[in-house]
Amino acid sequence: MNWKFWKKKKDEKPKSKTREWVDAIVFAVIAATIIRWLLMEAFTIPTPSMEKSLLVGDFLFVSKFHYGTRTPATPLQVPLTHQKIWGTNIPSYVDWVQLPQYRLPGISEVKRNDVVVFNVPGIEENNFEEPNRNKWIDYPVDLKTNYIKRCVGMPGDILKIVDRQIEINGKPLDNPEKMQFSYVVLSETKLSERVLENLSISKPEAIDIRESGVYQLFYLTDEEVARLKEQSFIKEIKPYKTYEEGEWEPRIFPNDKELFPWNADWYGPLEIPKEGQTITIDKKSLLTYGKIITLYDHNDDAKIVDNKLLINGKEVNEYTFNQNYYFMMGDNRHNSLDSRYWGFVPEDHIVGKGFFIWLSLDPQEGLFGGKIRWRRFFNLIE
Repeated sequence: MNWKFWKKKKDEKPKSKTREWVDAIVFAVIAATIIRWLLMEAFTIPTPSMEKSLLVGDFLFVSKFHYGTRTPATPLQVPLTHQKIWGTNIPSYVDWVQLPQYRLPGISEVKRNDVVVFNVPGIEENNFEEPNRNKWIDYPVDLKTNYIKRCVGMPGDILKIVDRQIEINGKPLDNPEKMQFSYVVLSETKLSERVLENLSISKPEAIDIRESGVYQLFYLTDEEVARLKEQSFIKEIKPYKTYEEGEWEPRIFPNDKELFPWNADWYGPLEIPKEGQTITIDKKSLLTYGKIITLYDHNDDAKIVDNKLLINGKEVNEYTFNQNYYFMMGDNRHNSLDSRYWGFVPEDHIVGKGFFIWLSLDPQEGLFGGKIRWRRFFNLIE
């Protein structure tokens, strides 16, 4: 028996520097791809929908193993890409092969108030930067646009929003510590950048100068509102409300003025679908659940014709859901495109749990990407 198999043979040629670099790069790509798929993936926060809990410019790791890693649905894809090849509009995948998707065992399930990354279901939300509907792309499930929101509604919950306060099954839901709403601040003069920095408050979204003073629109936490009220130059702070109770917001889900006269601050009651739950099919239930039944609930042939649900060509009067669904909202409640506007998140669209911040850059300051926010390094996401 040869016990020296690990030793290089005398006639074996040493690898060139180029070959060594190629081997190292291939190994690194394979290792990174496996870690990205199986354990954790890096994400960045591009919009302010989760401020102040998560800031624009936060870089975070999202845990795949908490809820269980999904097997790939689209295997033919450039490694370490998502929808497009870096810096181009060239698709990073081909959808010739689509595999059934499964979820490996995880260490926990989605819980209420978890910060969750998911593939947003709707085709409109996946093409929000493309105004031409003819160019919209219907991405495979695992390549849909990633959103990050807080899970406020679980399968089977009855969710209601009463004057901005979420109620679950008739009880108020605990609010995130850094939840924000929009406020109109009336002051004697415009608040300077120095004053805002001293108060740790972001710049206003809009300014209106009148004889009575300067009106400024801010997104504020309760703590920030309290700090502003202590300032002598502040005359008044009022919540900014676009709609009152019973007034219909056109973009709200489900989109029907008569049956659902809701808005972002006065919403529901809405029952969130649960696997195994059976509903009666009528106009109201089809407006609420028709989209997920026909598009996301794993039915080969389901469609709505003349306010009737047809499955495999036959009308059905009752329907039983095949998977769980969730209701997601941003912590910046008046600046978040979330489930109030596009509906439920299917369980098979869940990507992972927000874990911790590993880098944070303020895009408004500094060079080369922004000023480093040192205090946010390695903060756990709550």
